[in-house]
Amino acid sequence: MNREQMIESVKSQMPEKRWKHVEGVMETSIILAGRFGEDPVKAELAAILHDVAKYWPIAKMEQIIREQQLDQGLLNHDKALWHAEVGYWVAEHEYGVKDQEVLDAIRYHTSGRVGMTKLDKVVCLADYMEPGRDFPGVDRIRELSETSLEQALIAGFDSTISFLLEKGNRIYPLTVESRNDLIEQQKQGG
Repeated sequence: MNREQMIESVKSQMPEKRWKHVEGVMETSIILAGRFGEDPVKAELAAILHDVAKYWPIAKMEQIIREQQLDQGLLNHDKALWHAEVGYWVAEHEYGVKDQEVLDAIRYHTSGRVGMTKLDKVVCLADYMEPGRDFPGVDRIRELSETSLEQALIAGFDSTISFLLEKGNRIYPLTVESRNDLIEQQKQGG
């Protein structure tokens, strides 16, 4: 499947508004990849596929998570996280992506992970700050992204955690662990 076919396939699985978001993540991923020395082709590929399962029925996502023995712990957390895990599987098994870095960037674009690669950071951050995003703190995230992937991502995770706390919702532990790992990296100078 070539790039154009992949784009058409992904686009057909979501509302136009979400596709605009995906286009924004694609563009932002390429910019961030160039700024921070990551492969823009890998960044764009992960961005194209990052929300491929976003609008799939919850029952279908749950079935894939269970049957494919994906992260079962996700089933105890917000269903909004499930599409990343399912998207990881779909990218490999339905779109033929074999590059583990790209697959991981898709898998962890909502939660982050301890030991995030530069590609993970680029795609996760692009998802936070693409031009269509509008939430309190997004301008600060964009400003921080001019000089530091890590500082910008910490600000992104902080905004997510604050939002979930305000709503009285559970916080996915991996998001907290990801944030803490980024802070530790900053303390250690890298």
